[in-house]
Amino acid sequence: MIVVDASVWVSRLFDADVNHEASRRWLVDQVANAVPLIGPALLLPEVAGAISRRSARPRLGRVAIAMLRRIPTLRLVSIDEQGAVIASELAARLALRGADAVYVATAHILGVPLVTWDAEQRDRGGRVIAVRTPADADSRPAD
Repeated sequence: MIVVDASVWVSRLFDADVNHEASRRWLVDQVANAVPLIGPALLLPEVAGAISRRSARPRLGRVAIAMLRRIPTLRLVSIDEQGAVIASELAARLALRGADAVYVATAHILGVPLVTWDAEQRDRGGRVIAVRTPADADSRPAD
């Protein structure tokens, strides 16, 4: 089980992204090995917005979400009040953006690593959880 940040999904879905191929390979390997990929429910609007903004085509944001929802190993988790408190404490302690703190908190609560391209999440979140990029993971299945 591993938490996957929106940055990885966006780079996978957006061909022009510099990390597209590494994200594609890593995600294909994870799905092929039936690794549970976790994301906070926040993942859906983050990906939809990023794809719509980058492409300037709102329809592609909706298509991206439909694709994500068909991935059999992807599980979305809700953050309850306790999770929100943990995320806010991590945001304050680590000087993370709110959404980034939600991903770090999700990984922290579940006791699993986070995979992201976001440098702040890696550097700052790495103080409390295991964090890596798809390239660091060397295309091997997650723990």
